[in-house]
Amino acid sequence: MSSIRDANAYAKVGVESGILAASPHQRIVMLFDSYQASIRLARLHLQAGNIAEKGNAITKAINIVNQGLRASLSLEHGGDIAMQLDQLYDYVVRVLLRANLNNDETALTTAADLLNNVAAAWLAIGSQIEEER
Repeated sequence: MSSIRDANAYAKVGVESGILAASPHQRIVMLFDSYQASIRLARLHLQAGNIAEKGNAITKAINIVNQGLRASLSLEHGGDIAMQLDQLYDYVVRVLLRANLNNDETALTTAADLLNNVAAAWLAIGSQIEEER
């Protein structure tokens, strides 16, 4: 039993170390990845009838959007793009809330799709940053 606990602790330290070592750009990529993983997990729990676990996964996705992605926006300096992203993130949270309240798998798909393009654009920006170095 302690080997499982040790492995979990090691994995947690590895993730925390990865976050600490990541650039600000990489941290946003990690948020998008975690968001998509939470949506996939919510979908699996919904399909299996595990409503509490589905709710936990959706709550995690909402927290990633609100406390991660939205919190990283600079509305004062980001101009129209930051304002549009803020509005998109607000809409995504509302879609996730609807998915949770109504056990709506289509809403989960919509929420995942809405941020796919933003994540892809963010990855493309990262490639450009790396090329400039």
